[in-house]
Amino acid sequence: MGTMLQSKGLSPGERPDLYSVTHPDIVTQINRAYVEAGSELICTNTFGTNAKKLEGSGYSVRDIVFAATACARKACEGTHSRVMLDIGPIGEMLVPAGTLEFEEAYSVFREIVVAGEEAGADLILFETMTDLYEVKAGVLAAKENTNLPVLASMTFEENGRTFTGCCIESMVATLEGLGVDGLGINCSLGPVEVFPLARRMCEVASLPVFIKANAGLPDPGSGVYNISAQQFCEEMKEYKALGVAAIGGCCGTTPDYVRLLAASFRGVVIQQKVSVRKSVVCSAIKAVTVDRVTVIGENINPTGKKRLKEALRNGNMDYLLEQAIAQEKAGAKVLDVNVGLPEIDEVSMMVSAIKAIQSVSNLPLQIDSTRVDVIEAGLRVYNGKPIVNSVNGEQAVLDQLLPICKKYGAAVVGLTLDEKGIPTSAEERFIIAEKIVNEAAKHGLTREDVYIDCLTLTASAQQEDVKETLDALKMVKERLGVRTVLGVSNISFGLPNRQQINTSFLTLALAHGLDMPIINPLSEPMMASIASFNVLYNYDEQAKEYLECYAGTTPPVENQDTEMSLQDAVLQGLKKPAAMAARRALKTLKPEDIVNGMLIPALDIVGNDFEKGTCYLPQLLQSANAAVEAFDVLKTHLEALGQEDVKKDKILVATVKGDIHDIGKNIVKTILANYGYQVIDLGRDRSPEQIVKAAVEHRVRLVGLSALMTTTLGAMKETILALREAGIACEVMVGGAVLTPEYAAFIGADYYAKDAKASVDIAKKVLG
Repeated sequence: MGTMLQSKGLSPGERPDLYSVTHPDIVTQINRAYVEAGSELICTNTFGTNAKKLEGSGYSVRDIVFAATACARKACEGTHSRVMLDIGPIGEMLVPAGTLEFEEAYSVFREIVVAGEEAGADLILFETMTDLYEVKAGVLAAKENTNLPVLASMTFEENGRTFTGCCIESMVATLEGLGVDGLGINCSLGPVEVFPLARRMCEVASLPVFIKANAGLPDPGSGVYNISAQQFCEEMKEYKALGVAAIGGCCGTTPDYVRLLAASFRGVVIQQKVSVRKSVVCSAIKAVTVDRVTVIGENINPTGKKRLKEALRNGNMDYLLEQAIAQEKAGAKVLDVNVGLPEIDEVSMMVSAIKAIQSVSNLPLQIDSTRVDVIEAGLRVYNGKPIVNSVNGEQAVLDQLLPICKKYGAAVVGLTLDEKGIPTSAEERFIIAEKIVNEAAKHGLTREDVYIDCLTLTASAQQEDVKETLDALKMVKERLGVRTVLGVSNISFGLPNRQQINTSFLTLALAHGLDMPIINPLSEPMMASIASFNVLYNYDEQAKEYLECYAGTTPPVENQDTEMSLQDAVLQGLKKPAAMAARRALKTLKPEDIVNGMLIPALDIVGNDFEKGTCYLPQLLQSANAAVEAFDVLKTHLEALGQEDVKKDKILVATVKGDIHDIGKNIVKTILANYGYQVIDLGRDRSPEQIVKAAVEHRVRLVGLSALMTTTLGAMKETILALREAGIACEVMVGGAVLTPEYAAFIGADYYAKDAKASVDIAKKVLG
C-alpha cells in the first residue's frame, strides 16, 4: 500500500492512512488493482491507524477505519475477495522493556478492532509485529470484543528472531494457545531469506501458515525494490512444497507481483499439514519442549521460606529476581511462581512478580496459586505460554479453571485428588488423572498440555504410600501418555538428612516416568541425580552435558548469601543490588574509576552478548536500567561533595521530518545514556532546521538520526546537508530499518548504526 500510494503522489512526510479520507478514490483504485490481479484477501489502508499515531492529526481511529474499510469493500464489489482490517504495531514498547502498559495497549487495539467490525471488515490481520507481548494484547482485544477471525504475523530477522528476541517456536505456541486462526511471517526479508523461517513455522504450527515476503530492499533514492515481479514469483515457487495456506506480498509488491503469483499458484492444492504435537511451554524468547527431564525451580514459593515471605511483605521484588536468576543459572528450565501470603494483595503481587521476572529471565513460568483470580490475572499479563499449577479432580475446580487455561493458551497441572482428598492407592489416583485428562479435552486442551501430578506424600507419616505414588506415575505415563509432575521435596518432611531422601526419591521417580520434577535446582545432589539419569537412560548422548557440568567445574552452591558485585548486578539487570554495590564501591574507589572500571565493562559484556545473540533486547534494556541506578548513586555522591557529574560528552538524537516512529531512537537514547553520555532527545518528526538549531545550541560533536520509512529518507539526507552547510563540527550517525551502510554513505552520513550497541561503539570512537 505504501509503495502504491507513493506512486500515486504521496509526499514524503504525509500520512498514508489519512489518504482513505482525503483521497478515497485513489485508495479504492489501489485496492481494486490488487483484487483484479488475483488477491482473495486485501488489506485496509490502516496499518498505522491507532490512537497513539493519530494524535494531533485531526482524525479519530473510527474516522480512518470506516473510510479505509469502505474503500476496500467497494474494491471487492462483485468478487469473492474479502477485506482484512490491517493493524500494525502501536509504535511504543510495552513494559518492562518500554513504558506502555499491557492494558493500555489492549485498549488501543480494542478501539481499532471494534471499529473494524462495525465498518464491515471480514477478518483482522495483525502484521509486521516484533513484540509477542504486543501481539497478545491485540489478539485478546480482538477475541474479547469482536467475532471476526484473527490472523497474526510477525517480522523476523535472518537469525530467526524478531527485533525483541521472540523466536518462531514461542510465537506459534503462544498464539495458537490464544486461539488465532492463522499464523504468518511478513516484511523485512525477501522470499529466499524467509523460506527457512517459513519451513520452521510450518514444522511446528498446527494452524494455517501464510507468508508475505518483501520484494527485497528498496533503493532509497528511487524507491524501486531490487527483486522484480518475475524473480519474486520464481523464488516463491519453492513454497508450494511447504504446505503454506496462503501467500502474498509485503513491501514493494505491486499488483504485478500478485498477478504472477496468482497465475503460478492457481490450481495448487494446499498440502495437509501433519504436525507432530509436542508439550511446549515458553516465554517470548525461549521455548521449552518437555521431551526429557525438565526441572521446575521451586524457590519462588513462600512455603517454609522466611526471607521470601519478608520480601513479599515488603514488596522487595529484587529478592525474587535474584532467586529467578540463580535458579536459571543452576539449570532450571521452568520457574514456579507462588506469591501466596494471606496478608498481601496476591493478585497485584502476582502481576508484578511475573512482569519483573520476565524482564530478567528467559525461562517459562509456572503460575502457582490456589486462587482463580490470581491465576487469571497472572495469565493475562504473562508473555508466552505458561503452566498453571493447578487443577484437581473436583468437578467445580475443573469447570472453573479449565476454560481460563484454554482462553489464555496455558498448559495445566492436574493433581490426583478430589472432594474425598488424596487416594491412597495408585489405581484410584490414576482414575482421577484420567478424569482430568478427559475433562481437559472437553474444553479443547490436548493431552500434550496436561501434566499430571500424582502427589508426593511424606515418607515419615505415610511410608506405605510412597510406592503408590511411584506406581501411579508409571500408570499415568504408560496408559494416558501425558507428562508428569511431582513436588519432590515433600517426601522428606519430618526426617533428618532430607537431601538424601529427596535425591533417592527423585531417582526412583525419574525411573518410573517423572518428566517435570519441582525441586531446588541449587541442590547439587538433586541436579547431579538428573544429570546421571540422563546419561544412564541415554538421553545425554556421549555424556556431553554431564561432562560439561562436572569436568573441572564448581557445582552450584545452595543458599549462597553473598553481596552481589556491581558487574553481576548490571549483567543480571538488578536495580537495587546495582545501587547497593555502587555505594559499597564508593568507600574505596573514585566515581570515575567505578564508571570506567566497573560500569562500562559490565555494559560492554551485555552489549557483546547482544551482538552474539546470546542475550536479547529486553535483557539489554534491563542491564542499562540497572546501570542507571548505579550512575544515580555516583551522581548523588558527587553533588554532595559539590563536584560535577561524571557524564561524558553530549549526543543529539532525533527522528527526522515526517517520521513518527521512534522506538529505535528511544532504545539508542537509553543505551547511550547508560554509558554516561549526555543525550539530548529532540523527539520524532523533527525538521532539518530544528536539528541544526539544537546542534548549534548544545555544541554537540555527534548527531544521531533515525528513520523507519523509505518516504522519510529524503528528510534524513536534507538534515545531513543542512548540518554541513551550517558548518557545525559534528559527525553524524544514522539508523533505521530501511537504511543500509551503502545508503548511509550515499547521503553523507559518517556512520551507519545497525543497532543500539553499534551506536555506543560509534560514540566511543567519536567521543571517547
